[in-house]
Order: sequence, then C-alpha cells, then structure tokens
Amino acid sequence: MALGRKIRVLVVDDSALMRKLIPIILQKDEDIEVVATAVNGIFALQKAEKLRPDVITLDMDMPGMDGLTTLKHVVERFGIPVVVVSSLTTEGAEHTMKALELGAMDFVAKPHHEISVHIIDIAQSLIAKVKAVAGSSPEKLHVSPAVPEFSADVMKRAAERAAKATSELRPYGAGKSARNVVAIGISTGGPNALSYFLPKIPADFQAGILIVQHMPAGFTEVFANRLNKICRIEVKEARDGDIVIHGRALVAPGGKHLKVKKTAIGAIAMLSESSPVNGHRPSADVLFRSVAREYGKRAVGVIMTGMGEDGAEGIGEMKRAGARTIAQDESSSVVFGMPRVAIERGYAEKVVSLDNIAEEIVGAMGDMAKDNGGGEYAAAK
Repeated sequence: MALGRKIRVLVVDDSALMRKLIPIILQKDEDIEVVATAVNGIFALQKAEKLRPDVITLDMDMPGMDGLTTLKHVVERFGIPVVVVSSLTTEGAEHTMKALELGAMDFVAKPHHEISVHIIDIAQSLIAKVKAVAGSSPEKLHVSPAVPEFSADVMKRAAERAAKATSELRPYGAGKSARNVVAIGISTGGPNALSYFLPKIPADFQAGILIVQHMPAGFTEVFANRLNKICRIEVKEARDGDIVIHGRALVAPGGKHLKVKKTAIGAIAMLSESSPVNGHRPSADVLFRSVAREYGKRAVGVIMTGMGEDGAEGIGEMKRAGARTIAQDESSSVVFGMPRVAIERGYAEKVVSLDNIAEEIVGAMGDMAKDNGGGEYAAAK
C-alpha cells in the first residue's frame, strides 16, 4: 500500500454507468476507498478542492469542462495524481497522449463494447495503477521534451539527416543493419520519460533502439508518431520484419511481444501474440532476453520507471551475456518498481537519473566503438 492508509479516490466520468462500475471495481481492493464521484470537470474541481483525494480517475470526453482542461487545473492547483480512463479510439488515443504530456500519471482504456460485461478486463490494471501512483506527484513527470544543448547549425544539420533517414529507411529497406542495439523497458511515467531523453539521441546514432512501453493496442502507434515529431532519430511502431537499423527506434505495438532475430539480411523485429509475461504484452523481459541471445555484449539494456518487476530478469540475462545495463534512479522515477527490482537483484551496472540516461547510452556506444576499433560503429558526438 502506498500511503499506510486507505487510498482515497475521486472518480470523474460523465457516464452514469462508469460512475457506478469504477467505484465497484476499485473498492474490491481493501486498500482503496472511493470518496466521491463527479459528472464533469467543474464538479470534479469542486470536490477535489474540498476532499483532497489521493488519486483521481478522469474521463477525457465530458461536456462543459472536458478532461484535458480539468487535468490542467488538477495538476496546477492541487498536484493530485491522475489516472486517465480513455476510450479506445484514434481520437481517444490522441487525447490520452496529450493528457500524459500535461501531467496525467497513467491511463487505462475502456472496453470497446458491452462495457458492463467487459469492464472486468481492465479491473486489475486500474487497481494496480491507482495504487502505484498514490503518494506520487505530477512534479516527478518531465512534462515537456528536453531541448538538447546544441547550436542552431548543429540542430539544423541533425534535423536534415533525420528527415533524410526517415524518407529513405523503410521496413525491409536498404538501411544499414545495426551491429549494436539499445533495448529499453519502461512503464508508468514512460511516455514523458521517453519524450524527455530520446530527443537527446543524435540523428546519426550508430545503433538501433528497441522499446517496450507498457501500453495497450491502439495507443502505441500514436505514441511513436508523437515521439518521431520531437526526436532527431526516426521513431516508429514496430512491424513484423522491420530491420533494426542505425538511428531508428522501434516501439513494440500494444498487445504484441517484440523480439529481435539476426538473419541473412540483418537483425529484424519479430512480433508475436503469445501469452503475456509478468502480466504484460508487450513484455520487457521478452525483449531483453532476445537481445541477450542475439546481441550479447554488443547491447545496452535500460530499465526505467514503472510498476512491477517486468524486465528485471531479462536485463539480468543481458548482463550475463556481456551487455551494459542501466537503471533509472528512484528520485527521477514516477514509480520505482521495475528499476528497483533490477537494482536489488544486482543486474544494473549503473543507476542514473533521467537527466543522464541519454548521455550514458551514447557513452556506452562510444565504449563499444573503442573496444572494436572505432570506425563506422563509433557513437555520434
């Protein structure tokens, strides 16, 4: 339990059915108490000010004051952690990504249809996320992308290289297959953390990047596209058979595991819908284990903010295979679950703040280049 007492929750949703079902779900956990519900943002702010709940669950699509406007007020005025309850639509995904940028801690997706029947599908996830963020603060989120400290000329050249790479390097394309790879596992707080440090990676970064962000199907493509707009490397949702190439990050699709396999044409991304691992699909453990097997010492594993222990054993396998391993530290993690477990088990060679993760990754690639005589595998400076 996060607070040493019951976690007090305010449920905000314009649907009478959801205002009934969400409290029933949450209060099945003995550590949670729903103190009130609200039909829209105006009433939500009034009740938040009066009751000061520990967590707010927030619908995005509401009449009057919508979810995004409500969220901005909650974060700025009260600093209460918010879990968004989002619709599974393209518009819903866009609104959810914006909500995470504005300070929402995490989200769950409403079922497609027959909500009263399928709401149980998100029950465990909603309870876990409410408990994970209770006691935390939106201040721990980096809610705007970092601006790397480079000159305007350098930034312009980097943007031109990134644009050229994006136009030329297609799935199954002729891009240079990456000899080195960075594998990242991340969960709660991840969208903001990735938006903060990935823009620091140089456009001519001489490694491929593979990312497992715990996120349901329908949201990862929107998330990858948003990252692509702010990064100098190319970022895209992974497709089965994508070649792992220099200067491109592949994000595991929601609902599918991501693995890597070396072939005659280079290392390729492989997707599967096999059973969830540690309760997740995609799972960081699945990615890390495949990277350990295929890349060994030519890899860097990074485990970051998130609840649970997904990725801990996988990054341990990477370390045993000779890979460099990095964990995000507690002070910069929204939820210090995944990295904590990896650190406690002795699998993290370095523990660093979010501010320094990009530097550590680029530095590790530089070390690999020195170990292998430099040349085309040298990390970009």
